Amino acid sequence: MSPKRIVVAGGGTAGWMAAAAIARTMGGAATVTLVESEAIGTVGVGESTIPPLVTYNRLLGIDEAAFMRATNATFKLGILFDGWRDGQDRYFHSFGVTGKDHWAAGFQHYWLSGLERGQDASYDDYCLELVAALQGRFAHLPDNSLNYAYQLDSNAYARFLRGMAEGDGTVRIDGRIAEVELDGGTGDIAALVLDGGRRIEGDLFLDCTGFRALLIEKALHAGYDDWSHWLPCDSAIAVQTENVGPPVPYTRAMAHDAGWQWRIPLQHRTGNGIVWCSRYLTREAALERLLGNVEGRVLTEPNHLSFQTGARRRQWHRNCIAIGLSGGFMEPLESTSIHLIQRAILRLVRMLPLGPVNPSDVAEFNDQQLTDMVQIRDFLILHYKATDRRDSPFWRQAAAMDVPETLAQKIALFRETGRVFRRNEELFAENSWVQVMLGQGIVPQSWHPIAAKLSDDELARFLGSIREQVARTVATLPSHAAYVSRYCGATAPAEKAA
Repeated sequence: MSPKRIVVAGGGTAGWMAAAAIARTMGGAATVTLVESEAIGTVGVGESTIPPLVTYNRLLGIDEAAFMRATNATFKLGILFDGWRDGQDRYFHSFGVTGKDHWAAGFQHYWLSGLERGQDASYDDYCLELVAALQGRFAHLPDNSLNYAYQLDSNAYARFLRGMAEGDGTVRIDGRIAEVELDGGTGDIAALVLDGGRRIEGDLFLDCTGFRALLIEKALHAGYDDWSHWLPCDSAIAVQTENVGPPVPYTRAMAHDAGWQWRIPLQHRTGNGIVWCSRYLTREAALERLLGNVEGRVLTEPNHLSFQTGARRRQWHRNCIAIGLSGGFMEPLESTSIHLIQRAILRLVRMLPLGPVNPSDVAEFNDQQLTDMVQIRDFLILHYKATDRRDSPFWRQAAAMDVPETLAQKIALFRETGRVFRRNEELFAENSWVQVMLGQGIVPQSWHPIAAKLSDDELARFLGSIREQVARTVATLPSHAAYVSRYCGATAPAEKAA
């Protein structure tokens, strides 16, 4: 039997993203019921996103300005990393494309050749998004030529999607799950039993219960692979503060001696948090450090989180699919949490069967989900492994650790040749790897010989024209705060409020 009754266990960002997408695309072919309890909170700190969310919202027909107004969102052009290489440095990982590639070689090869020939402009100067971000400018450009994401209130995003989903027929039930009832013959989930005894039956169940993983793990025992030996941070605290100035179009990730701290500017407030490894820093010291390094008055009580980085071994097991934190967790260093929710949902929609669930679909879903997570995992590990910091036990451990062979190969290839190769629709593009590896201090020893075809004058003109075009375009852009106020302002213009 095809899954006519889809039950979403848990609300929050994951639950309502799933319900909204399935109800909008499968309405009439399947019913969607979402069970959540007002008494159970959500993590709700995933405020920074990456560009695929723009596509996700467009697929659902969401009006961008209305969505941003409802979620107090700002635009995001990338992430500014402070102190990751030696404690005093900073570099920017942008969402854009740096320079102009040749089909045979990425732009970094021309830039590296230029360095040897006296063209010493920073790699940053060739990226539109990066220069615009650091100047605090933004606007939509023709042909979507400025790549961006959002900084948003994730709880408000869940509420916005709930309105959509219920408008498309999703039925919401307020109740706490007391038991996950299994079918004695098949071992599948037969129903969710709520406090008071009400049973919610279904054909396919989506586990959006967060770290608790009530269905996929506590009921079905899908298993979990621990990645904390590569990503040892296991604790976080989040607080919200008043804005002290116009919101900038980027997120900050500031390294400290036992982890890092985030700062995410929204229209109405700033999201802050500290991530650390509990072996090297106490909870009390972490809170003191966080509160001593925020800007503006603190608006909320600290939200304490504990986690173990890793991935569920089977994200689709029997008639249950893990969506979001129930499927695994990696620290929000590159803002990938909401992206992984999105990937799982869209993958599920593409693989929904006409008839009975096909084991081949299940196996392919699990393989693709794990591949996504492994590739993101490697990118995160890079930030810790490629460092010159030796000023604390945490950083000495990070620098000395053995890394997965998949990452070791990428680092060695770039260091020796300047090349980056991506596999299987890998999330992070070549430019992302180049920016982070250069930012973390990995400088290639050689580059592609095609760059040598240009004479010194030709190379100088080629590089100069790109820098000039970037500078001219950025000069035409308004301030990010002014553009947000006009386009989707939910509050008084930030520049006036400041």
